Amino acid sequence: MSEPQEVLVRREQAGGVATITLDSPHNRNALSSRLLRQLDDALSWALDDPAVRVIVLTGAGPVFCAGADLKEQRGGGAPVTASFPDIMLRIWESPKPVVCRLNGTARAGGLGLVAACDFAVAPATASFAFTEVRLGVVPAMIAVTCLRRLDPRAAAEYFLTGEVFDAARAVEIGLLTRAVPEEDLDATVAHYTGMLLRGGPEALAITKRLVREVPLLPVEEGFRAMAELSAERFTSEEGQEGIRAFAEKRLAAWVPSAPSEAPSEAPSEAPSEARAGDAGR
Repeated sequence: MSEPQEVLVRREQAGGVATITLDSPHNRNALSSRLLRQLDDALSWALDDPAVRVIVLTGAGPVFCAGADLKEQRGGGAPVTASFPDIMLRIWESPKPVVCRLNGTARAGGLGLVAACDFAVAPATASFAFTEVRLGVVPAMIAVTCLRRLDPRAAAEYFLTGEVFDAARAVEIGLLTRAVPEEDLDATVAHYTGMLLRGGPEALAITKRLVREVPLLPVEEGFRAMAELSAERFTSEEGQEGIRAFAEKRLAAWVPSAPSEAPSEAPSEAPSEARAGDAGR
């Protein structure tokens, strides 16, 4: 009888938020083949569960993720991180927003996960580094996500030198959304997840694509495509429910009964229909 597999990735769901935790602190949550398999399974669970609206990715211990498990890379064999690009792609293309809650420092491959997420919040004491060149390897796979986030000059600086930089600098160059005092970390993550829970699921998935794709379109083509999309969304079932909820000063049907963010439930005084419509376009 085989022994039960060690759990390296934990999962839980509450109030529409799925939390996936890298739980291998003994090796600083390194990206071993077993951890990657379990992370892939956890992402499938969160993406397939209709009750999950937002995903939070975090870690256990003082380090979020130290990158590749170097013990598995010794010997010159085939990399065991072959599934890592697929995992970053799943996070990047997830129709559900993904918030990275960094519990601490991140290095190398761990930064690929950070960059794949829509939001990344870290304690101000965390540090970061692309250490690959100092090992004689390159930040190849993670370049796909990281170079879409980082300022080009900063990317060249830190990819080429392997220098450690702090959380404030990580915000400045686009790697992080926010760096906060450690005691404010959970409240800041809850702030973002709470706001995301109030967005329509379809609208959030489409808006994720807009942020990345619209800047690449020629201006005239962009206006034409976005005018069509705007009209489509205003007449969609989700759009009509949102408009009704706004007019009736209630939460939309997709908002969980007890969202983690707690602003006023509805505006105390609705603007005119014309102004509300203009704002949506």
